Amino acid sequence: MRSLSFLLSRRWILFLATVLLLSWVAWMLGQWQFHRLDDRQESNAIIERNAHAAPMPVAEVLSPEHPLDAADEWTHVTATGTYDVASTVVVRYRTRDGVAGVNVVVPLVPASGPAVLVDRGWVATDNRGTTSADAVPDPPAGEVTVTGWVRVDAEGDSARVADQSTRAINSVNIAEALDLTAHQGFVVLDTEDPEPETPLAHSGLPEMGNGPHFFYGLQWWFFGLMAIGGFIWLTIDEVRGKKRPARPGRRRPPAQRVR
Repeated sequence: MRSLSFLLSRRWILFLATVLLLSWVAWMLGQWQFHRLDDRQESNAIIERNAHAAPMPVAEVLSPEHPLDAADEWTHVTATGTYDVASTVVVRYRTRDGVAGVNVVVPLVPASGPAVLVDRGWVATDNRGTTSADAVPDPPAGEVTVTGWVRVDAEGDSARVADQSTRAINSVNIAEALDLTAHQGFVVLDTEDPEPETPLAHSGLPEMGNGPHFFYGLQWWFFGLMAIGGFIWLTIDEVRGKKRPARPGRRRPPAQRVR
């Protein structure tokens, strides 16, 4: 075992510690990707179960007192009321295919009961951050029946509301800003009856694929194995180098004197 004594040197100990750290990081990143895959598959199962059923009254899914349960997200619902155009809120920084735009959220107020926040869709704008609610196309006038899918509220600083604009939809924040009683959660529009003069681009259902998480996870684990394999190979090469006998140097013939 004397041939492996070099592993106790400071240089090799630091080298081994670095390899182990990198391998651990690669393992954790791989695990993170596989956890994301599990979350994606769980979300797809919820969408598949809820989104394609016949629409049900929105009051049976949403409530003004309780947030929407994640298991009920993407449930297909219907609601009837009148759009409160003066309370329109724009959702900034919603770029599509490189084109700046905003999403348009308008409260739908029924004859009785709390309002429903409806994300009517996307419209292109000249810029991403300063579009006013007055600059977006109006929804249909009078009584309107909508169908769509319920969504869970966004959280965090991006959901703050100022000047009837926000970066993410949170029904509680919007209702407080508008002094409005509304259901918690919101509806992503599918259809409107009657249809508007200027329709917006609907968001629709998300893609149902699993994404690249599985292959990304395998890649991170492969990088970790490569780091360990590289350390083992360099260790073996060092041992072989110590065991290899030194080559004798060639003796140059003595120079001849010129007579």
